[in-house]
Amino acid sequence: MELISLLFDFLLHVDKYLEAFIHNYGAWVYALLFLIIFVETGVVVMPFLPGDSLLFVVGAMCGVGLMSYPLSMAILFVAAVAGNQSNYAIGRHFGPKVFQWEDSKFFNKRAFDQAHAFYEKYGGITIVAARFMPFLRTFAPFVAGVAQMTRSKFTLFDVTGGALWVGSIVTVGYLFGNIPWVQHNLEKIIWAMILIPGLVIMFGAWKSSRKAAQA
Repeated sequence: MELISLLFDFLLHVDKYLEAFIHNYGAWVYALLFLIIFVETGVVVMPFLPGDSLLFVVGAMCGVGLMSYPLSMAILFVAAVAGNQSNYAIGRHFGPKVFQWEDSKFFNKRAFDQAHAFYEKYGGITIVAARFMPFLRTFAPFVAGVAQMTRSKFTLFDVTGGALWVGSIVTVGYLFGNIPWVQHNLEKIIWAMILIPGLVIMFGAWKSSRKAAQA
């Protein structure tokens, strides 16, 4: 329980923790950022790390000269792409083995073929859009791997999504993160970055279930 409380405190006050880390450890902050983003996107059991809010705060830190804007962008982009590649590889390698293919009563070959077809046709949009959805961005590359989406297609959309995600949120933080109103309401902004994408996902799932029920 104490760990969960500490995690939420870090998530909601990431600006204070990051600034203190910079003052205490200097350039090691870039290694920390790489590790957090890589683990959040690359390890399917770590969907709760503060990706969006961290990127926004990094941009704000760059805006006041505590960090390098181009270096931060480059490191975060590489971490995001490498994390997704790792997650995809895990899904591609272990997914079929978990189901034991046709020999397992838990494996549905038809469902697997449908998932593969979906990711070949629409999975690119899913990979890009999932970057902006907490939790979903951790699972999307894993599912793409399980569904055997081709590596070349996955990499194309992984790089595109990573560039859009890192570039847009860090830049918004860089431009607006140090405005007094934003700083005063940062906790509310972080909550919005967490909750709004989640509500969008829930609404989409609800709409899909209604369409399925009416079909």
